[in-house]
This record gives sequence, C-alpha cells and structure tokens, in this order.
Amino acid sequence: MSEPQSAGTATPRATQAGATVGVFPSQALAEAIEREWVSSGDYRIRPEAIQPASIDLRLGDVAWALRCSFLPDVGSTVEEKMEGLAFQRIDLRDGAVLERDRPYLVPLIEELALPDDVRAKANPKSSTGRLDVFTRLITDGHHRFDDIRAGYHGRLYLEVVPRSFAIQVKTGLSLNQLRLSRGDVRLGDERIRDLQGEGSPLVYMGSEPVPQTELALADGLFLSLDLSGPADRTVGYRAKKNSLPVDLARIRAYRWNDYWDPVYPEPGGRIVLEPEIFYLLLSAEGVSIPPQIAAEMMAYDPTAGELRTHYAGFFDPGFGYDPSGERHGSRAALEVRARDVSFMVEHRQPVCKLGLEWMEAPAERLYGASLGSNYQGQVTMLSKHFAEQTAGA
Repeated sequence: MSEPQSAGTATPRATQAGATVGVFPSQALAEAIEREWVSSGDYRIRPEAIQPASIDLRLGDVAWALRCSFLPDVGSTVEEKMEGLAFQRIDLRDGAVLERDRPYLVPLIEELALPDDVRAKANPKSSTGRLDVFTRLITDGHHRFDDIRAGYHGRLYLEVVPRSFAIQVKTGLSLNQLRLSRGDVRLGDERIRDLQGEGSPLVYMGSEPVPQTELALADGLFLSLDLSGPADRTVGYRAKKNSLPVDLARIRAYRWNDYWDPVYPEPGGRIVLEPEIFYLLLSAEGVSIPPQIAAEMMAYDPTAGELRTHYAGFFDPGFGYDPSGERHGSRAALEVRARDVSFMVEHRQPVCKLGLEWMEAPAERLYGASLGSNYQGQVTMLSKHFAEQTAGA
C-alpha cells in the first residue's frame, strides 16, 4: 500500500478487508455514534462533543477516592481491581472538589462497542493538561492506560489526579477525549519531511516554513522552546502551591496571578526548572495541522533530558491551519515538569515531539473559531479558566 502523495491531495488507503485506514474524522465519528460503537445510555451525545478527530468524554455520577493508582489484569475488570483500593465514594451530580495529589477513579458516561478492526486512544483535553490535571483512561482486562484494544466492548473509567491545584468537577464535565482509528496510521519521518516541502507546511518559524533540512525528526517531529527576549519578557508560568480550587466549569473566571508566577528568561535565553514544579511554556515553532492529518504530542521522550514535557494531547486537524496562508501556525503550549533534580533548558532546545497520523478522510469540521476552539493562534499558554492573561511577548 502506498501513502498519499501530498498533504493537499491525500487519498484514503485500504486494509486487506477493504476498509479505509486512518484516524476517524468528525463525520466518521458521528456515524460511529449512530451505529452505537460509542454510546451513552440515557444520555445523548451532543453534536458539540464531536471534535475534528475526537469525541469529548464525560464524567459520570460518582468518583472513587483511591489509595493508589492501578491497572486491571488481563481477564479482570476495573471494578474488581478497585475493591480494597477505593475508600470514599463522592457524588458528582451537584459538583465536588477533588484534592491535590489524590488519585480518583470516575466511571465515564460513554461506553464502547467497537468493531474488531477499530481501536481507540484517549488523551486529556488541552485545558485539562494546562491545569496540571493528570488523567488516564482505563478499560477492563487491559494493562495499558489510554489505549483501547480493537473490538473492545465495555465501560470506560478515568483516573484523575489533580497535581498543582484542587479542582471542582461535576457530572457531564469533559476532561478527556477519545480518538478512533483503523490500521497503521503513523507517518514516518521521511513522509513528514516530504509534507513540510509541499503545499501545507507543518511547522513555521515566524512567517516562514522551517526548511526540510532543519526539521528535528526521530520517529516524530520535535518542537523547541521559545525562551527569547529581554529579562522582563514573560516566557512561561510556574504553578503556585496551595491556591484555591479551580471550578472547571467556570471560564475566564480566575485571576491568573492568584495561581501562577510569571517566568522570565535568564541571560542567554535559558531558565532553570525546579524539580516537581509544573511549568507552562510555549513552542518556538508555529504548528499547522492540515485537514487530512492528525497529531498527538508524545508524553515523554528520555532523549530530551530529565524532564517530562507535555502530558500527551491531541492536535486536531485545523490547529494553526489557514488555507489562505495568512496564519503561519499556532504555537503549542508545553506542560513541563523536571524530575528529581533541577534542570536547565535553553531557547530553541528540542523538548517535545509530535507524532503525526493520517486521517481516514479530511475532517469536515476543523479546529478553529467556528467550533469555539480556545487556543487557535494562541500567544499565551494559560488555560481558558483564567482572565487577564498576558501575552508571551
């Protein structure tokens, strides 16, 4: 099977059974819901839950406070494994506060009944990651987080661990997303390099596409940090400890400086990350995801140093994309935590990696203003819950 010849003229590939290979676009996700591959019982899955290449999943009625995190064994269910680990049942119907650094398990409203050739993957929503809320999806009889095997029939459970701030949540709130796919969807490095030189570049530096020869590739596309500018330029934010809880249903409701300290560059364009402190930074590159490509920020790559960069996340088709050419990508918010020891990072240091995937077909709904997307063209990395945001410039 051959890959599509260009980002602008991608043609579907087929499996041996004749089905189309790729990540499901919005129109295919709507059909999957109609066929009850993704269902929600008495709750209706609203059209606004369907994103360009993912479906928003919703918290159910209860959360269980856990003694520790876990994964089920092959052949065991999540609820069987939870016995002896859960010590408090919390009703979410009227809202409840989840404490910092405590793992909680929440049965989700949605359930799956996947065909044998369709698998799924989950990731936190962007606003979830920017608040340092660690989420991982768990399924029965499977020993991997956020990975749903092909043909899975059963319930979905979300592990939620607020790290920097306590959070208030309630039934129906969405903290993570589900992506469906069929076949081998990942783009190799050579194909990524080819796409950069064709009609829809994937990364820009300023208003110019990054030359193909300057791409940093290693089973994905590396992005680097923007730590440039004078000593009084805000290049990031550092989470404060012991702030008041954040109600995740409230938008633009909190003063950012009650929860964050600004981060300024040292001479030479560098900062020192203190261990186990959460930072929000921006990529130096602008990212542009065309309609027939999906992307995922990889959670951690040990070759990037002793730090965890970005807690995984989906980049939908249309992120930073402008067919008119007036926008040259949107910069990526990077969620960073150093491990064990203080760690220095410098301007243009590669610290995170995008995995790129083919869509089954170009998405009919694209990330952007028409969907009310919060981070198109972003110049600040704070989540949508904060007002009075300062631009990182």
